[in-house]
Formats: sequence, C-alpha cells, structure tokens
Amino acid sequence: MNVVVCVKQIPDPAAPGSLDPSTHNLVRGGKLILDDSDSYGVEMGLQLAEQAGGGEVTLVSMAPAGETSGLRTALAMGAAKAILVSDDTLAGSDALSTAKVLAKAIERAQPDLVLAATESTDGYTGTLPVQLAELLGMPSITFAKKVLISDGTVRVERQTEAGYDDVECPLPAVVTVTSGVVEPRYPSFKGIMAAKSKPLEQLAVSDLGLTSDAVGAAGARQEVTGVSAAADRQAGEKVVDEGDAHEHIVRFIEQLKLA
Repeated sequence: MNVVVCVKQIPDPAAPGSLDPSTHNLVRGGKLILDDSDSYGVEMGLQLAEQAGGGEVTLVSMAPAGETSGLRTALAMGAAKAILVSDDTLAGSDALSTAKVLAKAIERAQPDLVLAATESTDGYTGTLPVQLAELLGMPSITFAKKVLISDGTVRVERQTEAGYDDVECPLPAVVTVTSGVVEPRYPSFKGIMAAKSKPLEQLAVSDLGLTSDAVGAAGARQEVTGVSAAADRQAGEKVVDEGDAHEHIVRFIEQLKLA
C-alpha cells in the first residue's frame, strides 16, 4: 500500500501574519510548520500502510525557498520520504495552479491512495483535493471520518450534518479526512533524528514538465483585489424583562426571518 499524503507548510498561526501590500497574498517567508489539519492525513496514511502489511507513506508539498521544516515533522512521525516542489515562479499560485503542480508530483510516486485534509487552515478554499482528483483521473471521496482498504477498494464513512454516508470506490483514489479521524502520533526523538536522513526530493517547475506561465501569479485564475478590516461588532440589544421579554424575542426571530 503506497500512500501519498498532501502536506501544506504554513506560517505559524501563533505568530502575527502579514500580507504583501502589492499582491494582498499571505507572506510565507521564514520557517514554516506542518498544517495541523494535515497531521491527521499523515497519521491515517501510516495506519493504513501498517494495516496493509507493507508499503510506505510519501509526502508531497509545495513551499517557497526550499522550506522543509513542516515536512521534517511529518517524516519524524513515520513517513518514508517526501517530494517538495519549490520554485520562485510558484509565488501567487491559486488553488487550481497548486493542484496542477501537486498532481504532477504525485504522479511520480504512483500511489494507491492519495490523502489530504478537507481544507488548509490558512486558505480554507476546500477545493484543491477534488481538483487533484480530476487532474489525476481518480475518483474522490471527501470528509472521511473512517477509512478502510480491502480488495482494491476504499470504503469510507463520509461525515454529513445528519450523521455519515457509507461510500466506496476503486483504488487509486483521492480521499480527504476530517480533523479527529485519528489521533496523530507525536514524533519521538528517534523519529526526529531519523527524519534528518530520510529521502527528500526537491523539484522545480521545469522538472514537472510545466511552464512558468501555467503556474504562479501568471497562471492564476483569481486575484485578490483588496483587503479591508472586518466591521466592528455592534453592541447587542439588552432587554429587561418586565413581563414582555417574550415579545422582544418573537420580534427578533421574525427580523431574522426564522419564523
């Protein structure tokens, strides 16, 4: 069972973020960390490979300046190797451009299964995994809360507002996992030391057979034209109950068109 896990390396959420004043894009300089939402995919991949009795987990990521800190964390958890795509021309890539790059990198790993988070914690588009599936020509299942592999088929309990759906499809496939689907393991000291010597292949756009005008800001289909501060929250109405509080509540509900 060869599993590819898409890993995003993001600026530390604990540190104040900043935007490039000319592009309004998030500044991704300096040390990046493993997106917490991707740790669930890494753990799920490791468990599935163990349950299959063999195979390995390959990480695929796209990050500026050859940044590998987040990848090293995932390697320390137990992943076997990683592929990093890093190229100055990738700056300004939208979700679709990113999917094109990751798809080409994933093809090199020839996986049985591709795992990803439902969405990243610094972008929240939630569109990249299904774009990946389309580009790779694979079926996709989203919002998995449980994943089982048997006889060339992936079976998933797909989380919904009303509970979950039982869904299955043939492998290879792309599956997105929800937070809490498993409990990510903490990297051990032995794992951290081993991660330093694990294979980490770094690729440029040209290595993937893509041209610079197909990715980055040049290939983006969307553009951030402006950023403004959210409106200050207004003080709510305070009601003193003098026997008619229920009337205020009814009017409030009617204003929200909930009744």
